[in-house]
Amino acid sequence: MAKKQKEEEVKTAAEETVQPADEGETVVLDKESEAEIEEAFNQWKEKYDLERDAHLRLAAEYDNFRKRNTKEKELLYTLGKAEAIEKLLPVYDNLERALNQPTADEAYKKGVELTLTELVKIFGTLGVEIYGQPGDIFDPNIHNAVMHIDDENFGENTITQVFQKGFKLGEKIVRFAMVQVAN
Repeated sequence: MAKKQKEEEVKTAAEETVQPADEGETVVLDKESEAEIEEAFNQWKEKYDLERDAHLRLAAEYDNFRKRNTKEKELLYTLGKAEAIEKLLPVYDNLERALNQPTADEAYKKGVELTLTELVKIFGTLGVEIYGQPGDIFDPNIHNAVMHIDDENFGENTITQVFQKGFKLGEKIVRFAMVQVAN
């Protein structure tokens, strides 16, 4: 009981010491009250810092998720487009072969030429680059050398003949160019 009475006296004394200050008036606290206030402040500041840190981490995780998700969507779109273009390449090859065959029917040849031109135009709108021409420099990253020839008329590592043209979609190789290279 004495302990409870002593606590009430301390509480009453603290209330008497800490009175609301009028404007412009300075409040003086004893050392114990000041230490208690500082301790409470430090506890709240620590809790605030932890919550703020958790919030910043959550915001960073969400931003990383959003960026990763956007990148994955772009990659999937590019892969899907590359796969569709790959399925159309035999059509391109057949039209090119048909165009190179001798024929007496000019209307037939013109129709094949127009079809091939339209297909190349569609590839262009999709961002597909067709590469691999005789005279280009051989690059093993984008060309597939299936034959070598020793010919003084061509420089070293020069493409002399193209068997199948290559196709790129941005930086992705859809099909390597199949070529003959001079040594």
